[in-house]
Amino acid sequence: MNPGAQHSDGHAAQPLRSDAERNRERIIAAARTVFARDGLNASMASVARETGVGIATMFRRFPTKEELVDAVFSDRMGAYADAVTAALDDPDPWNGFVGYIEAACAMQAADSGFADVLTMTFPTAKVLERRRSEAYEGMLRLIDRAKATGRLREDFDPSDLVLIHMANAGVVNATGDAAPDAWRRVVALLIQSLETPGRGPLPPSPGHEPLYKAMLRAGQGTSAPTTGKSN
Repeated sequence: MNPGAQHSDGHAAQPLRSDAERNRERIIAAARTVFARDGLNASMASVARETGVGIATMFRRFPTKEELVDAVFSDRMGAYADAVTAALDDPDPWNGFVGYIEAACAMQAADSGFADVLTMTFPTAKVLERRRSEAYEGMLRLIDRAKATGRLREDFDPSDLVLIHMANAGVVNATGDAAPDAWRRVVALLIQSLETPGRGPLPPSPGHEPLYKAMLRAGQGTSAPTTGKSN
C-alpha cells in the first residue's frame, strides 16, 4: 500500500521527510555527546547506539564519518573562527594573540571531539574546512601584528599553532576528568615560551605541508570501516 498515492499533491510524503530530519538531528545530538566524551576515534556504531537507531539508518543519513564530523563540528569551528576575530579586535595585539590561544585551548578542553578536530583535517567536510581556512587567514594577520609589537618571538611560525593544538589535545585526552585543569598549566608554559626575549633559538619548524599530511593521516585514522560485528 502506498499512502502517497492517496494525495497527488505529495502532502502524504511530508511526514517521512520530517521523520528523516528528526532522525538526522537525533544522530547529530548523539554524536556530539559521544565525540565530546570519547573523541573522534569513537565508532559510527557507538553513535548509532547512543541515538537508538540501527547502523543502516546511521549510514543512510551520514554515508561517511567525515559528513557526520562536518555536521557536528561546523558550528564549533565557527566559534573558533570568531575567537580569531575577537583577538584581531583587541587593541593590544599581544593580548589578542594570548587570548586567542587560551580561548582555543579552552574549547579543546571542553570537548574531546573538538580537541581532536583541531589536530586533524577532513577534505570532504566542506563547511568545517572552509571555516578553518577563514580562521587560518585571520591567524596569519594576528601573528604578524603580535610580532610587530616585539612581544612575540620572531622565529614563531604559523605551523607552531598546530603543534600547540596537538600538545593541548594530548594533555586533554590523557588527563581527562582525573586532572581536568592540567591543560591550563601547559598552555601557560607554552605562552611564556613564546614571549620575547627567547632563551635561545628554536629548532626548525616542521612547516605547513608536513603538518598538513599529519593532520590528514590523523583524520583518515578516525574513519576505519565499520563492520557488522561492531554494532
